[in-house]
Amino acid sequence: MTAQWTPFREPVRATLARTLGLSLILGALLARLWGGLARWPIATLLMLWPMLGGHLLELWFLNWLRPRLSPTRGVQIGARIAVWFLGGSLLGLGMAFTATSLGALRPAHWPPWWLAGIAFMGVELVAHAALLLRGRPSFYSGSG
Repeated sequence: MTAQWTPFREPVRATLARTLGLSLILGALLARLWGGLARWPIATLLMLWPMLGGHLLELWFLNWLRPRLSPTRGVQIGARIAVWFLGGSLLGLGMAFTATSLGALRPAHWPPWWLAGIAFMGVELVAHAALLLRGRPSFYSGSG
């Protein structure tokens, strides 16, 4: 038995508006924690990793990996959570490498790599709860 998954499509303009907007807002909050507005550009760049990278990770899962997996709900849930954890960990390492390369932070100030994976999973679960509340396809309903 194979499930018929509808590929996820979204206009590039909508994706960029959302990811750039969230990166600017979260970058401002991060810059404030780091000591001021002068760090806003670097903080915004770092926030692009989970915002844009996270979107691309979701696209990869929805349009490439999910159709190749068993349609069993347990397999789909396990694979999605594994992708969130591994992808979030890689995105966190990308953020750390970027911050270190730009001299924003020293590596000793970064949390363990796996913490980014757990944080990314938490953010995705909250985001999908918001989608569910809005009546949109989500992780919880099994349709998104």
